[in-house]
Amino acid sequence: MKREPRIGLALSGGGARGLGHVPVLEALDEMGIRPSVIAGTSIGAVVGAGYAAGMTGSDISRYAIEMFKNRTDVLGRLWQLRPKRMRDLFSEGGFTIGQFDAERVMETFLPPGLPKTFEDLTIPLKVVATDFYGRKEAVLDSGQLFPALAASAAIPMLFRPVRVDGQAMVDGGVINPLPFDVVSKGADIVIAVDIVGGPVDRNGRGMPGSLEAIYGATQLLMQSIMAEKLRGPHAPQVVVIQPPVKARVLDFMKAAQIIHGAEPVKEEVKRLVDKQMALLAKN
Repeated sequence: MKREPRIGLALSGGGARGLGHVPVLEALDEMGIRPSVIAGTSIGAVVGAGYAAGMTGSDISRYAIEMFKNRTDVLGRLWQLRPKRMRDLFSEGGFTIGQFDAERVMETFLPPGLPKTFEDLTIPLKVVATDFYGRKEAVLDSGQLFPALAASAAIPMLFRPVRVDGQAMVDGGVINPLPFDVVSKGADIVIAVDIVGGPVDRNGRGMPGSLEAIYGATQLLMQSIMAEKLRGPHAPQVVVIQPPVKARVLDFMKAAQIIHGAEPVKEEVKRLVDKQMALLAKN
């Protein structure tokens, strides 16, 4: 009797653009496919945690749209997360830009029923962060879940680094924005969802603002990393999916627009995965 193929799912970083992962999850649900393992970077780790906890793609969609539908409520939550003391705005004698506590942000915005540990998830999850002083990738897959998610999403300039297992961690996108290689071992097929994107001249000015330049340059670096990794050796066939997402990194208030706008990718997911399943069945 032939065993079911092992499916690895990798979800990239990309801030609010990561809500474009949701229709891909909905497509897998509709196909009756349950990944054997999930890896995620930054927002991909956050979305992946919800899916690994047993939420469906539709569950995640409803939660995200409800969470970000009211701007006043979101701003109120962020206001509560602001630094409370003047000295928190300064570090080692200088003004610090990124002072949001990523772990508190996770606790504030993630579903209240999300498990607290990796061991309580229904699908194995591997969260990718960057070990800052170790100058290397850190794959977190055991122990406390929220600090790992916070570390993976700790974008410099926005969040303070997060300490995990005694190490200073920052955004996993710095070193592995699309961690398909993390789930390739033992997988027959890897579905890699790339929503990183790149700079777009939306207003026709031909010159980005300061913040846009920072995030755009980061996107270009991440695209370069992904392109290089996809040229390397990998055992299973990697199916790369790029949902149509036009939003920017911090456009969380456009949650409904991002999710609904990416829905056309569902048919592409089904077609490409069916194709790989058929090829696998012949071997």
